[in-house]
Amino acid sequence: MVRNGARTYGARTYGSRRGRGALLAVLAVVLGLLAGFGHGTAPAWGAGGAACQVSWTGNEWTGGFTAQVVVTNSGAAVNSWKLSWTFAAGQQLTSGWNAQLSQSGTAVTASSLSYNGAVTSGGSVSFGLQGTWSGSNPAPTDFAFNGASCQGGSGTSSPTPSPTPSPTPSSSPSSSPSSSPSSSPTSSPSPTPTAGCSGTVVCSGFEDQSGSTLTGDWTLAAPDCAGAGAVTVDTSVVHGGSRALRVDGRAGYCNHVFAATTKDVSAVGPVVYARYWVRHTTALPADHIAMVTMADSRDGGKHLRLGGQNGALQWNRESDDATLPAQSPVGVAQSVPLPVNQWVCVRFAVDTTKQSMDTWLNDQQVPGLHDDGVPTADIDQQWLSRTTAPRPVTLYLGWEAYGNGADTLWYDDVALGSAPIAC
Repeated sequence: MVRNGARTYGARTYGSRRGRGALLAVLAVVLGLLAGFGHGTAPAWGAGGAACQVSWTGNEWTGGFTAQVVVTNSGAAVNSWKLSWTFAAGQQLTSGWNAQLSQSGTAVTASSLSYNGAVTSGGSVSFGLQGTWSGSNPAPTDFAFNGASCQGGSGTSSPTPSPTPSPTPSSSPSSSPSSSPSSSPTSSPSPTPTAGCSGTVVCSGFEDQSGSTLTGDWTLAAPDCAGAGAVTVDTSVVHGGSRALRVDGRAGYCNHVFAATTKDVSAVGPVVYARYWVRHTTALPADHIAMVTMADSRDGGKHLRLGGQNGALQWNRESDDATLPAQSPVGVAQSVPLPVNQWVCVRFAVDTTKQSMDTWLNDQQVPGLHDDGVPTADIDQQWLSRTTAPRPVTLYLGWEAYGNGADTLWYDDVALGSAPIAC
């Protein structure tokens, strides 16, 4: 305590000039020790250095982003982990892969899963996430590993994912607990699709259209909101017959334009099979777009969408923004780009009795678009966060952009029914 300018330490009082000198010396030592705790990297619990090092690699577009996070454990080995940080600009998580992610306000936590909790001293673990932003999207810097502060943490930004999506999928996701997705769809009751589209509910080459404006079995639609873009019947670029559906898709949010079938497809099943031919003029963008969308009566009418992101085909669920595959570099590599300036055949199957989906491009199954009901990291683990099987009740063909991405494309020879349909 201090009394009349003199400081008392225990039973001794320092009031003289010599005493004050001794006191100043003691205070200098104390302040020096305190200064050591106020600067530099915060120490890890029970260790002499920081708890971890974090690499944050982001891919950003208007209003959205993905990030691949690599965490190196600088302390003792752990059997489970939690990485926490805050989003300085109010970014919001929408999904993730290879970790259990949660957010409360600006605070975010990523927790290990059953197959990646063990990390040796000096070892690394990686996970990814997707989110939204407005105003700005700075990378986090205040990471903590199992509660202890990490050093580094400044993120890097990349305009495209790494590795770049490849037309040839890799053999298996590197972090998956299973070796690879199965090679054949589990939902198909028949291994041999039927040629043509006889007996299907939707069977259209647009030959019933007499002018450039949609009539009869097709009508103009914008399921979310309408902006620029157009759908017309074209006679100059066709796959078969004399007509095809032309879509002039525009970039920017809310430029949604589709052709909707007027046929009742709500009873098609128990597996919904579809086939269409499509021709693009521009490669799929890094930003999210949708080309085929179907209202799901079991998800509040929200849409089940087949489109693209990060340059490759993907399924997207409107209600929670889940994707198939996950938008990690490993997941994207399990999908394929959509060839341009040529007609290609796309087929898909959606089971309405259980979570099971498959997609084929030119009769080749796309591994990343394979949902077999068993969670596989980087493929359908995120998708299976919803266990209820979808029930498509509409069919729209067109273009829906959420940022960058414009295209002119054509659809032809479209079919949808309860049995597999060949290209």
